[in-house]
Amino acid sequence: MSDTQVIGFGEYSAQGKGLARALGVSFTEAEIHIFPDGEHKLRLPTPLAAHVIFCRSLNDPDHKLIELLLAAACARDNGAKQLTLLAPYLAYMRQDIAFHPGEAISQRIIGALLAQTFDAVITVDAHLHRIDHLSQAIPLPHAINCSATRAMGEFITRACPAALLLGPDGESAQWVAAVAEAAGGLDFGVATKIRRGDHDVSIDMPTLDFQSRQVVLVDDVASTGRTLALAARQARDAGAAATHCLVTHGLFMGDALTQLKDAGIDKVWSTDSVPHASNCITLAGLLADAVKQITQP
Repeated sequence: MSDTQVIGFGEYSAQGKGLARALGVSFTEAEIHIFPDGEHKLRLPTPLAAHVIFCRSLNDPDHKLIELLLAAACARDNGAKQLTLLAPYLAYMRQDIAFHPGEAISQRIIGALLAQTFDAVITVDAHLHRIDHLSQAIPLPHAINCSATRAMGEFITRACPAALLLGPDGESAQWVAAVAEAAGGLDFGVATKIRRGDHDVSIDMPTLDFQSRQVVLVDDVASTGRTLALAARQARDAGAAATHCLVTHGLFMGDALTQLKDAGIDKVWSTDSVPHASNCITLAGLLADAVKQITQP
């Protein structure tokens, strides 16, 4: 791939290097300096290729977005002709409508900002509720939402080949079904979450035989872990021999891992979309294929 380079950022440099290897291009890292007042200074390597791919996941997004805005403007000032943002985890996708008067619709706002800044945006399993295509949130011809479900299904066939897959709530249905299919047609079901208040949540389990089964909870995002923990407890109560957790994006905020362990979850697995000790599925090949979609004539 001629005249293309990957530029990464410190906390995501291992994944950036993996992407560069998969594409057969060079990798360099942006230099970031933070002043005492919190302002950021950014420096890119020069000279730049015509096509620059910025590789950075957008968990903990606010300072990263500012740095990406600086990086994109700097790259164009220094001769880059095409800018691609490769963000395996894409933040601000949940708020897609104003639920109450005066609320900012962050999906639309951040999507427009990214569309104005980059020529292409590539992500993985974006959390889209009421839209079907990423381009509806990020109005670009090349707004690509890859799926990690095939890689996750292939992983489960090796790690837990006779598993019963369980989605912890209705929003997980598309992911658990796709992972089950990719794993060769494993049994699966989806629980129903009932929310009566901010801290009053229960789950109705699907009609499945959990007795003595290895149950793997599957979802796109694990944040606080509360819903996954609740589903794990109920699967154990229903007779499951063991419960595990497989997610695309392992955010695991605060005491999330403790919550999962206390609920009886034995193993926690995630892709490397967000750096974490649970990473066991590498996305470099999937993401490299997406880049080739937008660069091949």
